[in-house]
Amino acid sequence: MAVLVSGSGTNLQSLIDHVHRPGHAQIVLVVSSKDGTKALQRAGRADIATQVVALGEGGREERDVRLAEAVDAAAPDLIVLAGWMSILTAGFLDRFPDRVINLHPSLLPAFPGMHAIEEALEWGVRLTGVTVHYAEVEVDGGPPILQEPVAVLYGDTAESLRERVREVEHRLLPRAVRLFAAGNVLRDPDRRRRVRVDDGGVG
Repeated sequence: MAVLVSGSGTNLQSLIDHVHRPGHAQIVLVVSSKDGTKALQRAGRADIATQVVALGEGGREERDVRLAEAVDAAAPDLIVLAGWMSILTAGFLDRFPDRVINLHPSLLPAFPGMHAIEEALEWGVRLTGVTVHYAEVEVDGGPPILQEPVAVLYGDTAESLRERVREVEHRLLPRAVRLFAAGNVLRDPDRRRRVRVDDGGVG
């Protein structure tokens, strides 16, 4: 798989620790949207190839052409957005149909976008959670693959809630990757919002 990152890379580290195995769910490339990220350091320590594809003067469409070329050269079966904090265009996503998954800190379709944690607190919901879903041009609009709830506690701050959400992310994303590696995730070719997930003993 190729993993796209933008920041500290804690979910990348979870993938490295729990699923990165040569000949199995191997990470062949880590791409960062900016130079000098901690995620790149994590990849380097694990001897994983890295590349930086930043947003340039040509905007997202030009960037996504370069990004698609970089990812395609690594020939991944799966592309994982693990804290990739930039919208992807059809120019990238159409190159890899049903092979790009994203991690989002809410139970989609609730609270899409950049401020899901803060919005959950503002709404006063009792449950939020984590979603692994297919990435589509609509931000956080692809159908869910895995979801897990997280309780919102009285007195929670954005930081305390984010920490509990992150714990679930670190568990759910590796599980999704293992399911893909086992061939246990199938998106209906006709009814595109339907996804069949067969746990099949895959933890």
